[in-house]
Amino acid sequence: MDQITTTTAEWQALDREHHLHPFTDPKVLGEQGVRVFTQADGCYIWDSDGNKILDTMAGLWCVNVGYGRQELVDAASKQMATLPYYNTFFSSSTPTQIRLARRLSELTPAGLDYFFFANSGSEANDTIIRLVRHFWEVQGQPSKNVFIGRTLGYHGSTLAATSLGGMAPMHAMGQSLLPGFEHIIEPHWYRHGQGKTPEEFGLEAARALETKILELGAENVAAFVGEPLQGAGGVIDPPSTYWPEIQRICKKYDVLLVADEVICGFGRTGNWFGSDTYGIEPDLMPMAKGLSSGYLPIAAVAMNKRVSDAINGGGVISHGYTYSGHPVSCAVALANIDIIEREGLIDKVREETAPYFRDSLQQLADSHPIVGELRGVSLIAGLQLVRDKASREFFAPTEQPAIECREHCIGENLILRAVGHTMVACPPLTIGRSEIDEMIEKTKIGLDKTAAAHGLL
Repeated sequence: MDQITTTTAEWQALDREHHLHPFTDPKVLGEQGVRVFTQADGCYIWDSDGNKILDTMAGLWCVNVGYGRQELVDAASKQMATLPYYNTFFSSSTPTQIRLARRLSELTPAGLDYFFFANSGSEANDTIIRLVRHFWEVQGQPSKNVFIGRTLGYHGSTLAATSLGGMAPMHAMGQSLLPGFEHIIEPHWYRHGQGKTPEEFGLEAARALETKILELGAENVAAFVGEPLQGAGGVIDPPSTYWPEIQRICKKYDVLLVADEVICGFGRTGNWFGSDTYGIEPDLMPMAKGLSSGYLPIAAVAMNKRVSDAINGGGVISHGYTYSGHPVSCAVALANIDIIEREGLIDKVREETAPYFRDSLQQLADSHPIVGELRGVSLIAGLQLVRDKASREFFAPTEQPAIECREHCIGENLILRAVGHTMVACPPLTIGRSEIDEMIEKTKIGLDKTAAAHGLL
């Protein structure tokens, strides 16, 4: 079949006949046809028509070291030739899994020294749910089983991870909101904090957690879960007062704190983890994406001594995955971490790349009539699209300016993501100034065309 499939139309026809895509309307996608990507290098990908496209979403928030890294190919090949697979059931382990756990203990925030491996952020968060409930059962407090997340929080798309997150459309599909999951307001100052300083709103948003704990009863609340910076919810970066108050509340009511680092981890925020950037001291921490830069599926859950000691003394762990700690994925993750360290990518991002990236985007945000604000930190950014900049008037829910802008950008060979009414960028950590300049130039074209279509330019 591959030998006779050479054109985009042929690929699209086969895809339409045999492939159900995530987070799409199949009817609409079938009518317009998929984009088929065939190769990649650095910050660029090529489609089946030969177009060279700047990928400022790093795949799906994950290709931190960029495409085309031969070191990662070699690490996978070497491990596959040595030991392509063995499981971590039956009292078994492999050298790459053991080495990776040790390596992660050296990189993660202080106190997080014990790890469980999975294959995706969704599986990592499912694991969080089971381990945390088991932890409280072992402590003799089985009633502490309710999780509190946030609206617009995203923690994956398995049934349990969907419930943990706060995405209403995901809850609505197939009645997917399970019992035992509650949500509080997201710390989105631009949308919810009118008339308040960011610091005042940060405290108010955090104290919604205390209100919810008291409503449910602290004896029933197992954990609070939040991304250091909310990514898929629209790049919502919390005010400076938010996380210190969240931590105070969790400690006061003995509620475990889970920092979801699936997007923020491995250099994205200018430190190894978002928890480092925001001063969070989590009890548990799921991670994925940048752990292998997306080259192979792998995820992990880090936990502190309080949690690991209780679990280690609590009997059989009736949980796991066939590919937990897959030796090839672990080998690639180790090589990926080596690249980040050897090339000093995190220091470079923090000191050079991110300041230029953010200054360039800020100038665009300040000057463009449909950009209300620039959000985010370091190499993750969101441009909030608004109908009226002065009054902060949002577009109507039925309007789709971000999707329109995304399509205009694709027409310019630039990939940005549309999240609600926000344009999101999350480029590889290896992006350079010339590529940032290209991104800004093409983003402006997309914004201009969108504004003109709505009579705003």
